[in-house]
Amino acid sequence: MKFLFDSDTWQEIYGSIRKNKLRTFITILGVWWGIFLLVALLGAARGMENGFTKLFGNFATNSVFMWTQSTDTPFKGFQKGRTFNLTFNDIEVLKSEFKDEIKLLAPRNQTNNLIIHNFKSGNFQVSGDYPILDQIQKKKLLYGRFLNQNDISDEAKVTVISEEMYKQLFDKNVNPIGTQIKINSISYKVIGVYQVGTIGIDGDTAYIPFTTFQRVYNRANKVDWMMITANDGIDIIQMEKDILLTLKNLHNVHPEDNRAFGSVNLGERIGKFTGFLKGIQFLTWFVGIATLIAGVFAIGNILLITVKERTKEIGIRRAIGATPKEIRRQVILESVFLTTIAGMLGIFFGAFVLFFVDKFFGQGEDAALVNPTVNIPIILLAFFILIVLGTLIGLIPAFMATIIKPIEALREE
Repeated sequence: MKFLFDSDTWQEIYGSIRKNKLRTFITILGVWWGIFLLVALLGAARGMENGFTKLFGNFATNSVFMWTQSTDTPFKGFQKGRTFNLTFNDIEVLKSEFKDEIKLLAPRNQTNNLIIHNFKSGNFQVSGDYPILDQIQKKKLLYGRFLNQNDISDEAKVTVISEEMYKQLFDKNVNPIGTQIKINSISYKVIGVYQVGTIGIDGDTAYIPFTTFQRVYNRANKVDWMMITANDGIDIIQMEKDILLTLKNLHNVHPEDNRAFGSVNLGERIGKFTGFLKGIQFLTWFVGIATLIAGVFAIGNILLITVKERTKEIGIRRAIGATPKEIRRQVILESVFLTTIAGMLGIFFGAFVLFFVDKFFGQGEDAALVNPTVNIPIILLAFFILIVLGTLIGLIPAFMATIIKPIEALREE
């Protein structure tokens, strides 16, 4: 390691670089671009993943939504076009038959109504729900609380409204908690105000206890639709198929009737997107490493040319006592030095670009790239790979330099 601190070693490297400034710049540029591209693309992929997580952060992503439509196929004496409803009997059957697969199940009822507070009013969606909804679709509460089990048991006339509803129905800076609003001419006490997320399937909705909704709107045991969350490790796509088949049996629907029930499999859609992100990350590594290798090979080619041009100089050094090991070490050190400088510059500029992107394009609710960063271990791994490649590629010109015979080198013009 002593040669690393030898001033003559670094003077020779500096002299070689100074004599070939343009060539050195082009060499460094190739490696710089490779590491820069790797850092920038990995950061962008992470930013997309963070944006996706932020977008669906309030959802249990392994969920499926189901509702009834109209039949498309006659079956067991029933005509095509028959309509029907989900019921509490369906809910109990599903909980029993799929107890190992289902983690959460929320039956829901919804309608639209005029909501009034003093002299202000607006038409909004009203939803009858259980407290379990807050576990499937987490609410960001600005005031108060969400529905609880006591509200269900007491059939309480309480409601949780959205921020937009609060702004439309109440004066600015008025605390709405405990105040009364009218939904369908019936008074309800406001117990909470929530903020609608970027992805909100309900939009601006007034949530009331499911049991209250049943009684007020005379829904008996009917259910408009339901949200189901699977346990970890469960195939959400297969679970959806199995549940739909069970529901078809319960309601005398033809097994091949694909229109009788509607469903949205959030887990399947998110799985496709996460698969896309993994593909992007793989492509990023492939392109980045390939570009790095190309840049490092460029360094090897440049050093081969340099060795050829310095044939006479190498011959003189060999004639005055330089060993092949010293010559080889000098060439490899030059390769590693150029690779290291290019790598550090690439990492620096890549980090700067990611900082710029986050500062100006990664803020706000609609940001596509959120906190685009690269983990330090990944940076160190890429840098280590770069140094190893720089060392290996330096062996080729180093070997060419050591096979030059002093007498033949001194004859070179």
